[in-house]
Amino acid sequence: MTVARVRVLIVDDEPLARRGVRLHLEKAGGFEIVGEAASGRDAIERIRSLRPDAVFLDVQMPSIDGFGVVDAIGVGQMPVTVFVTAYDVHALRAFEAHAIDYILKPIDPARFADAAERVRSLVASGSAPQRLVLRDGARVVVVEPSEIDWVEADGDYVRVYIRGRGYLVRHTIGRMEERLDASRFQRIHRSTIVNVARVREVKPDGDRRYRVLLRDGTSLTMSRGFRERLAALIGS
Repeated sequence: MTVARVRVLIVDDEPLARRGVRLHLEKAGGFEIVGEAASGRDAIERIRSLRPDAVFLDVQMPSIDGFGVVDAIGVGQMPVTVFVTAYDVHALRAFEAHAIDYILKPIDPARFADAAERVRSLVASGSAPQRLVLRDGARVVVVEPSEIDWVEADGDYVRVYIRGRGYLVRHTIGRMEERLDASRFQRIHRSTIVNVARVREVKPDGDRRYRVLLRDGTSLTMSRGFRERLAALIGS
C-alpha cells in the first residue's frame, strides 16, 4: 500500500531559509512541498487555497508575523504547525498557538528529523495536538490534558493537579472548562473539574451532595446538579 506523502507549505521571508527547510524535508522523506510563502500575507492566502497538511512557519516576518498567520487562520483551523525561528524567546507563545514543535536556526539536522517524524505521525493519525501550556510563576509546564487529574478554582486562578502536584495557573475555571475535552473532563462543582478517567467512586455525602473519590485517594465534593452529567460519562 502506498503511503500518502505529507503536503507541506514552507513559510519564511528569507529565500535561503526556505531552501534549508526544503532540503531537510527532502532528506527526511515522505513529504510533498506544495508551496512556499515569503510573507505572512502570502502564507494566509496559500494555507487557505492549498490546504496543506503541515506548515513550517517562520516567526519574525515583515507586516504579518507567524503568530499573525495563526490568528488569521484560527488555531483550530491551522495545519500541523512547526515554528522555525532564530529566536528562542517565542517558544511559550508558539506552544500556546498549538505548534507541535519549535526549531531554532541554524537548524540542527537531528532536531529537525525528530520534528519531521512527529509531523508524519500526527498527519497519519489524523489527530490534532492537544497540549496545554501552564504558567506557574516563573515556570512553564507543557502537558497533555490526559495527564491532568483535576482542576480547582482559586480566585482569578486555577490550580491544576498532576500526579499530586498543584500548578497555579492564571485562568478562570470557566476558561479551563472550555479548553478541556468535555468527553473526558467534567465539572462536578462550580469550582472543580475532574478527569473522568481518574474517578474511582461516587457516593452520597449528606443532603444534595456527593463525594467523588479519585484513584489516587483524593476526595472531592460534587454538587447534586452535576451528578447526571458525570454519571453519563462514567456509565453509571
